[in-house]
Amino acid sequence: MTARQKVWVSRPLFPEVLARLSEYVDVQAEAVERRHSPEALREHLAGVDAALIGLADPVGAAAVEGNRRLRVIANLAVGYNNLDLPALTRAGILACNTPDVLNETVADYAWALMLGAARRMGAAERWLRAGQWRGGMRFDDWLGFDVHGKTLGILGMGRIGQAIARRAAGFDMHVLYHNRSRLPEPVERECRATLVDKAELLRRADHLILVLPYSRESHHAIGAAELALMKPTAVLVNVARGGIVDDAALAAALREGRLGAAGLDVFEGEPALHADLLRLENVLLSPHIASASADTRRAMATLAADNVLAALGHGPRAGRPPAPLNPEVMKRWS
Repeated sequence: MTARQKVWVSRPLFPEVLARLSEYVDVQAEAVERRHSPEALREHLAGVDAALIGLADPVGAAAVEGNRRLRVIANLAVGYNNLDLPALTRAGILACNTPDVLNETVADYAWALMLGAARRMGAAERWLRAGQWRGGMRFDDWLGFDVHGKTLGILGMGRIGQAIARRAAGFDMHVLYHNRSRLPEPVERECRATLVDKAELLRRADHLILVLPYSRESHHAIGAAELALMKPTAVLVNVARGGIVDDAALAAALREGRLGAAGLDVFEGEPALHADLLRLENVLLSPHIASASADTRRAMATLAADNVLAALGHGPRAGRPPAPLNPEVMKRWS
């Protein structure tokens, strides 16, 4: 009998997804969430035909050098800046991601961060839990920034950005966006969004949400110069990737009153955070959980499993992974 293919899962996953994989392949799944050293990552990948990994697992040339067995890596995320795509392509390894299934959930969370940061919900809750309400509250305490009727700016207008924009209609907001390319006119109408250049977006937005992918070009797309263009009452929200914002420059702008508030789900060098952000009361922080609803995380895991099974020739989509990042690799397999 032909030996069954092996798949390594780098983090705990839903039992039903692991069971589905196990119908076709042998599964080696980590039972505990951990950060894998480069050596451990290389060792795990050396003995399997496929792997499901998370954003905390950086896979580059060193991790796959000389690996003749590994066929596919499925990222449990839309973003894939943890993958060296050119190196994987040179090694003949297919990379996949999990687009679209999290669009609406991330859009919901972006709005939650924007509303929470604008209305100072994090700081107010800490104040309440500390028992300070018993000392009384002035009429002008806890004044935040309105959202309804204001101008929403969106930097990066892919599917998540469009989902964010559609929600703005319920708040009677004016929507501006900046993107590498203009949206088709019917999509602009649906989103009630107007394309502007980046500088105008920064100057006019009362609330700015970042949803662009991370790359060398987008590194520190929001830095000191960009923050200087924004209103001192503006609210900045980042649900994209750490590194798009210069966290040190952001902390300085918040501390000095040059920016009203921020809501951040992603950070440079996460899980480490810039120490100044932790000291500020006008920033709402969360640990990279914008996609963390039960339904969406299950959908992401299922799509990642579908990518693996299809790439290995199993299931109804055998040979046709639903979300390949470098599909040209598959031409070299035949």
